[in-house]
Amino acid sequence: MNAEPADQIRLLEVQALDSRIAQLDHKSRNLPEHAELERLGADLTQLRDLLVAAQTEESDTAREQTKAEQDVDQVRQRATRDQQRLDAGVVTSPKDLENLQREITSLAKRQSDLEDVVLEVMERRENAQQRATELTGRVESVQTKVTEAEARKSAALEGIDAEGFTAAKEREIIAGVIPADLMKLYDKLRAQQGGVGAARLYQKRCEGCRLELNITELNAVRAASADTVVRCENCLRILVRTAESGL
Repeated sequence: MNAEPADQIRLLEVQALDSRIAQLDHKSRNLPEHAELERLGADLTQLRDLLVAAQTEESDTAREQTKAEQDVDQVRQRATRDQQRLDAGVVTSPKDLENLQREITSLAKRQSDLEDVVLEVMERRENAQQRATELTGRVESVQTKVTEAEARKSAALEGIDAEGFTAAKEREIIAGVIPADLMKLYDKLRAQQGGVGAARLYQKRCEGCRLELNITELNAVRAASADTVVRCENCLRILVRTAESGL
């Protein structure tokens, strides 16, 4: 294949732009914010689960406290009625009087036990409320970090996209003046050779594979006309000759 030396040199410009575009793509996929957001997302999910559990426990203990307080109130009301009957002297039978006094004593014990239950439930509810308050604060803190990381990621991607767009437009312009058959070969080699389809011959070394050409290869390159598209014998990339090639 033949191509004007200027067109071959333009391939290096296209290659530089393609390498830059690939670097930008790699950078966009490997922003530190991606890993940070993944970690924060996991933390946020865990904290929200813990918060739901604490809120559920608080709700459950609230109902339990209401029920326990109702039980205390029922016993207290019955004890009050019994005491009123006793104080009013409406019970005259010694046996009935003894039973009434025994019931009042039993109700007092029952009330005391139920009040202890209320206190225990209240303590559990308070602990649940404290955990929920603490977890709410932690969720809000992590959510703030998520928002900040999202903003940093968006700003970084916006800058990368803008730079990538500029590079792509510049590539389009330069590639547009290079012969189609040369570009086709370059694109094919670039796909096969890890993103590098053309490399400069610099001081007798291919900058694509970093290997120095032996004397036989150098003589073959020297013998080729300026418009001959030469290839590196080692990596098969297009080898572009410049003033610094050392020929």
